[in-house]
Amino acid sequence: MIEQLIQAATAIVVAIVVSTLFYVGSNFILDRFLTSDHIPDDEGRQRRDAIREGIRPWVFIGPALLILGFYLVFPVFKTLQLSFFGRFGDDFVGFSNYAWAFNDPGFRTSIRNNILWLIFVPAMSTGFGLLIAYLTDRIWWGQIARSLIFLPMAISFVGASVIWKFVYDYRGSGDQIGILNAFIVSLGFEPQNWISMLFANNFFLMAILIWIQTGFAMVLLGAAIRGVPEDTIEAANMEGATEWQMLTKIVIPQIMGTIVVVWTTITVLVLKVYDIVAAMTNGQWETEVLANLMYRWILNDGGRSSAIAVIIMISVIPLMWWNVRQARQEHN
Repeated sequence: MIEQLIQAATAIVVAIVVSTLFYVGSNFILDRFLTSDHIPDDEGRQRRDAIREGIRPWVFIGPALLILGFYLVFPVFKTLQLSFFGRFGDDFVGFSNYAWAFNDPGFRTSIRNNILWLIFVPAMSTGFGLLIAYLTDRIWWGQIARSLIFLPMAISFVGASVIWKFVYDYRGSGDQIGILNAFIVSLGFEPQNWISMLFANNFFLMAILIWIQTGFAMVLLGAAIRGVPEDTIEAANMEGATEWQMLTKIVIPQIMGTIVVVWTTITVLVLKVYDIVAAMTNGQWETEVLANLMYRWILNDGGRSSAIAVIIMISVIPLMWWNVRQARQEHN
């Protein structure tokens, strides 16, 4: 453990030193070789200064762009290429992997589950986040409530899944340590194996992501609500509007852009959900989703796994485009 900590600390120090030397050195070279001090006319100096200052930003973002290109862009094209090849990536099979995917029962189950996740998780997370943000904005202890609701955002998906495993835990006919089953038994009912309960178990897994993402939606929507002009709220109060009317007819229309951005952001996350399903069921009991299916197939057939990855990517692209478009409209 000590050796690993030393290696990590050394890597951090080396990275900081190398980065500092790179940026200081690159700025020195720019200022040294593209200086305008020796140019006699003002127009020439301005042109040289413009060239130097035009290059400078690219020196700063250049390494990041190269790293992103290598670790993000290149794998996209490589995955697309592998999706047209066989198990070991050495024989071209055309669209056979895609044909297999849409005819495979496991893939169809994953599509069904992903659609369920796409319908309920963004809607519930955004709805709860909006309601909590609006209500906590009007009580004196609202900041404490918002902090508690935001806490799950600090937990990894795997960590949250471990917590919820204790909520859904089932111990047969013995003493129940799962919170849900303990509550059920206290009411006089029989304990249930919630995770293996077909179809309903998908909603039990969704509850974990809703629990995490409600805090994210609450923070963004709360900031948008506080940006609603006070005079419109006061005017509604004077007209005798109820809290529900103020929320639905005044607040929501004015923050609709933020609601859409939050909705689409959570939707993109849902399309890539993997950790929760892998940690809770590993796709058993008809809880498989596309990302988990892709990971399982990568151990057996690289071509089929790549085809699933491409399908996920194609599904995400329209939502990402819409999200960027909405964000630009909000900025403008």
